Amino acid sequence: MDDASVTTQALKRALELHPRSIDLSLDRIQRLLGEIGNPEAKLPRPVLIAGTNGKGSVVAIMRAILEAAGFRVHVYTSPHLVHFRERIRIAGKLITDKALGALLEECEAANAGKEITFFEFTTAAAMLAFAREPADVSLIEVGLGGRFDATNVVTPVATAITPIGLDHQHFLGNSIAKIAAEKAGILKRGVPAVIGPQVTAALEVIQQAAEKIGAPILSFNREWSARRSARDPARMDYSFGSERQDLPAPALAGRHQIHNAGIALTLLQQLGALEIPEPALRAGLDWVQWPARLQRLDGNEISSLLPDKSEVWLDGFHNPQAAKSIARFMASRLAEERPFYFICGVLEGKDAAGILKCFRAMTDEVFAVGIPGAESALPAGRLAAEASAAGFRGRPMKDVLSAVRKIGDVADPDNPPVILIGGSLYLAGAVLKRLKYVPK
Repeated sequence: MDDASVTTQALKRALELHPRSIDLSLDRIQRLLGEIGNPEAKLPRPVLIAGTNGKGSVVAIMRAILEAAGFRVHVYTSPHLVHFRERIRIAGKLITDKALGALLEECEAANAGKEITFFEFTTAAAMLAFAREPADVSLIEVGLGGRFDATNVVTPVATAITPIGLDHQHFLGNSIAKIAAEKAGILKRGVPAVIGPQVTAALEVIQQAAEKIGAPILSFNREWSARRSARDPARMDYSFGSERQDLPAPALAGRHQIHNAGIALTLLQQLGALEIPEPALRAGLDWVQWPARLQRLDGNEISSLLPDKSEVWLDGFHNPQAAKSIARFMASRLAEERPFYFICGVLEGKDAAGILKCFRAMTDEVFAVGIPGAESALPAGRLAAEASAAGFRGRPMKDVLSAVRKIGDVADPDNPPVILIGGSLYLAGAVLKRLKYVPK
C-alpha cells in the first residue's frame, strides 16, 4: 500500500471513532495527548486564532511575513480544500503522506479504540508533528468555537479573535453574545489578545471575559487600526499605538483583508524576540496566498467556457456576514453595467436566505448547485426554492460546469460577465478538485 493509501485508510478509521453524541469538552483530546506525551506543551511559540470569519486569512498573512523574514513556521488550519495534508504544514512545508500516515497510526495505537472526534484525533496528530520538528512559531487556527475546541489545549503566547458572526448556532448558541462567549474561551491570563472588528454585542462579551480572566486585549480602532490608503488603493495604513506604517495592501482580494492584515500585523508584534524587518512585512503582504478566498479562476476548464475577459471568482464564504464582504467586492467589479451571475451551493443548516440576500442588488437570478461529496449539502432543488422565496429566480443546476456552460451560452463577448462561485468552502474545494488543484 502506498503512502497516500495508508493515510486515507487511517483517516477513515479515525472517522469510525466518532462518538454517537458529542459533549463539548476537552476530556477526549486531553486523554489522547496524555497517552502520546503531551506534545501540546512543547510547541514553539503557539498562537491561537479564533473567530467566525477571516481566521485562515490571518494565518496565511502571518505565515507569509514570518517566512519572508526567514523564520520556520508550523501551521494548522481547517478544513482542507482537496487534500487533508493541507491542514498541517511543518516548518514551512506541507506534511508528507508518509509522515502523516505514521502519525495517525501512532495516535490510533495510543487511543486504543476509544471514542474521539475526527477533529480531536487529527489535532492530536498535528500537535505531535509540531512538537517533534524545530520551528520558531506555531500558527493554530481554532476550529469550532474556542472554549471547548480541540486546539484550546495549548498555552499560547498570543491569541486573536477575528470578526464574529452567526454560525454553528446548534453548537455555539443562537446569538452573537453567546457565540462571542465561546470564542472568548481561548483567552488566557496575561496572554495578549488581538481583537478584530466586532459588532458591539460581541465586543462587550469579549471585553468582559478578558477583564475577568486578566487577558490584555488589543482592540481594533483602539490599540491598532488598519485601513486602505486614501492615496493609493493598492496600499494600506496600519497603526499600532503611536507607530504608523504605510504598507502594501495584502495580495488577497477584498477590503476585509485589510482588517485581517491588521490583526496579523498586531499579532506579530506580540511574538517577543522575533524581530521582523519592514522589507519582510512588505514581501509577505505582496506574496500571501490563500486559495478559495476571492480566488480568480483563469486559464482552466471553467474559464474556457466563457468569452475572453470574463471574470470567475471562487470563495468559501458560509454565513451572511462573510457574504456581505464578498458582495461588496463583487459590486466593485461591475463597472459599466457588466452582467453578474451567482452560482451558489451551501450546506444544510446554513442561513441560505441570509447569504443570498446579500447579492440581491446585483442579480435577480441564482444558479443553485449541490456539493459533490458533501453529505450535508443542501440539494440544488431545495436551494433554488430558497432562492425563489428570497425574491430571486432560483435555477437548479446539475453542477458548476453546467451552470457556467449555461452562462457562456448567453454571454455577450462585447460585455463579458463577472461570475461568483461560492456559498460553502466545500463547494470551493469541489471546484478546485475538478481543476486538479495541487497545494503548495
